[in-house]
Amino acid sequence: MSENITDIAGYMAAVGQKARTASRILAAASSHQKNVALGAIADDLDGRRDTLSAANAKDLNAGAEKGLDSALLDRLELTGARIDNLIEGLHQIISLPDPIGEIFDLRYRPSGIQVGRMRVPLGVVGIIYESRPNVTGDAAALCLKSGNATLLRGGSEAYHSNQAIAESIRRGLEAANLPGDAVQVIATTDRAAVGSMLSMPEYVDVIIPRGGKGLIERISREARMPVIKHLDGICHVYIDDQADLTKAFDISLNAKTQRFGTCNTMETLLVHDGIAGEILPRLASAYLEKGVELRGCPRTLALIPTCNPANAVDWDTEYLAPILSIRVVDGLDDAIDHINRHSSQHTDSIVTENYTRARRFLTEVDSSSVMVNASTRFADGFEYGLGAEIGISTDKFHARGPVGLEGLTSVKYIVLGDGHIRQS
Repeated sequence: MSENITDIAGYMAAVGQKARTASRILAAASSHQKNVALGAIADDLDGRRDTLSAANAKDLNAGAEKGLDSALLDRLELTGARIDNLIEGLHQIISLPDPIGEIFDLRYRPSGIQVGRMRVPLGVVGIIYESRPNVTGDAAALCLKSGNATLLRGGSEAYHSNQAIAESIRRGLEAANLPGDAVQVIATTDRAAVGSMLSMPEYVDVIIPRGGKGLIERISREARMPVIKHLDGICHVYIDDQADLTKAFDISLNAKTQRFGTCNTMETLLVHDGIAGEILPRLASAYLEKGVELRGCPRTLALIPTCNPANAVDWDTEYLAPILSIRVVDGLDDAIDHINRHSSQHTDSIVTENYTRARRFLTEVDSSSVMVNASTRFADGFEYGLGAEIGISTDKFHARGPVGLEGLTSVKYIVLGDGHIRQS
């Protein structure tokens, strides 16, 4: 199937039907069969590195010609190290327990029946994402292990990379005698395909968007099925006046500059007034060396002459770029208040050696990941031991934080009896 598809609605309906049929087969597949498929996908990706790199080069060249900025090109690039991480993620998922069929909370009732819950797949998961081709492999692997069929609609800027990865996925599935249609990468860049997917609740059980705020807002507004999402990654690091300043320096630098274009990159740095004069000038020099533009509150401007004034919009902005907002705060209460007003409830971190303050931060900051003495860049499924992640949810229902295998399941009640009948 090429990207030159004229009947988008018909094509998407056919894709959905095939996914629904495949989902029933996949839901009954054994853990061994799914792991064989994952291993075959990993081997195929490893053996086709040159093909993957050539496909990715087409996307990078096209992106540069279109004027994509450096952060977007960074997310688009499929380096050798990122292929290694993709393969390692597949092997991690193989090693994880299969959640499907797990029975828990089984207990006897006064009537003599046993009532419990069983973990089951969601069914067909639709994933709409931008830029990062590694999402294709990560999402397919997690859905496969959790017994879900998958429809993947990547961004047009990663079309060739996604199709190359999709070829390895199909071959791996078929090598394990599973339907190749269990994972389908939409073979058109026409935006009408997104609208069609969002209007197919008979075929798609849940949608997971990964991309910019505009994309996620549109999907949340138009989808006729549940959506697992986060809108922004406005992440904070707060340096307490009882922080180890070496740790604080390293964490604050890493959280912002390790990669600029990710949702778990720090966008606002909060610093206790008591140590701001000691650490902020050092951090400012390090940030400026890495090309980071600084925007600060009045107290920050007094300490960093090269800093630009921050405005009200800055505290609510996910830059995904070498820009950092800095605010000097009066203490922990001030920091927590700022975070709970401006955070997107993604990831926030405190640097402190004070146990009581660390516990308060963990309890009172209302985000899907809250950290002590660690960079916000750790907030992803790979680093959390989930093998990979299909997305990060800042919703409070069903799944929250990095969504791994368990987040891609539902439960049903099971009842075990032995000829029991209800008496009243």
